[in-house]
Amino acid sequence: MPLNLVLIADTHVPKRAKDLPGPVWRAVESADVVFHAGDWVEAALLDEFERRSRRLLGVYGNNDGPDLRRRLPATTTTTLDGVRFAMVHETGQAKGREQRCEALYPEADVLVFGHSHIPWDTVSPKGLRLLNPGSPTDRRRQPSCTFMEAVVDGGRLAEVRLVEVRRD
Repeated sequence: MPLNLVLIADTHVPKRAKDLPGPVWRAVESADVVFHAGDWVEAALLDEFERRSRRLLGVYGNNDGPDLRRRLPATTTTTLDGVRFAMVHETGQAKGREQRCEALYPEADVLVFGHSHIPWDTVSPKGLRLLNPGSPTDRRRQPSCTFMEAVVDGGRLAEVRLVEVRRD
């Protein structure tokens, strides 16, 4: 049975937005598993994600204070239908990212990360898939705000889709 995932990062609520747009919340509520790669900003947003998600995996980011750091790890791992995921907020500069992350996460098949607000989907030379969903609230130099949806099916990451966020 396929697992539907939502990958999200850098929500920055309430600094960049008062709340997440409706389409983002609807995706969170319908997903089997939600990954949040940090920069929540306030614990109230984590509470809301916990309330609306069937299963939530999260890490803290550089903009998350002591209250969030007490509740969330810097990195986390999980295995879904045989696919090994790792998640962290920051991976450093883009140059050399794939090789650096291979060394840091040798047991992972997929690494979810955030921080840059720039969507990223690459595969390292040894096969590590690196995914950054961008930000649903702060596009920075990107054409639009984004998050990702993915499907794990049959022991593999079967589909990854970058979703542009449209305001309600």
